[in-house]
Amino acid sequence: MLAIDHLRKNYGAFRLDCTLSVKPGYITGLVGQNGSGKSTTFKAVLGLIRSDGGTVTLFGKDSRSLTVRDREELGVVLSDSGFSGYLCIRDILPVLDSMYRRFDRHAFVADCRRFQLPLDKKIKDFSTGMKAKLKFLVALSHKARLLILDEPTSGLDVLARDELLDMLRAYIGEDDSRSVLISSHISADLENLCDDFYMIHDGRILLHEETDVLLSDYGILRVSGKQYEHLDRQYILRIKKEAFGYSCLTGEKQFYMENYPDIVIEKGSIDDMITMMVKGENV
Repeated sequence: MLAIDHLRKNYGAFRLDCTLSVKPGYITGLVGQNGSGKSTTFKAVLGLIRSDGGTVTLFGKDSRSLTVRDREELGVVLSDSGFSGYLCIRDILPVLDSMYRRFDRHAFVADCRRFQLPLDKKIKDFSTGMKAKLKFLVALSHKARLLILDEPTSGLDVLARDELLDMLRAYIGEDDSRSVLISSHISADLENLCDDFYMIHDGRILLHEETDVLLSDYGILRVSGKQYEHLDRQYILRIKKEAFGYSCLTGEKQFYMENYPDIVIEKGSIDDMITMMVKGENV
């Protein structure tokens, strides 16, 4: 569905060099701190900024050769884009009608009413959360094959985030050939949504793993200095010095549970793992 191979972009001291792929039927998460390269990657994939190298393949084609019909198969949410604030939702209906052959006006209006988005109020007078909901509903409105969603739940409260993520699950459930690339700095939102994760930091992919493996096999060991001295470190990915001793990230939690019953082993959240990958050191 989407393949990125060493996509490069330079901004002064920042260097993006990103390789990732999104399989058909997959929801793939791209997680990392603000400024890590998530938005730059999305904009380069969409051709909104010029890349400095690498390749992007969408729907089996070089992204530079996509037709207008091909681009209709994309549904996009970007954190810093949206409609003119002087329009209202009723104004954008004919625009969406003319842009997308499969735009479902009836379903879109029904979803706007469900999320309490007024059809005749100027978008500039919407709250941050209302604007986020509108962008999300537009992305889903024309049955795109690939959704590229950059921080789509930013500005939403917990209930609204859960409702939108439920809509996203249902959207993928309707057609198993659809795919999603979604970024968020609220990684907990994505743990029960994504099939796999890429962790990005300073423009580089630090880790790629299936979600089931990440949540079942990875863990964080909390060990004293003495315990660390006697620890088999062949399966340790990162270490971090702590006041009590060391935190150690491993992708083989079961090995340490079986061989070191006296040490503390925590499951760890996606955020914990990002922190260890970013702030931890190689063994």
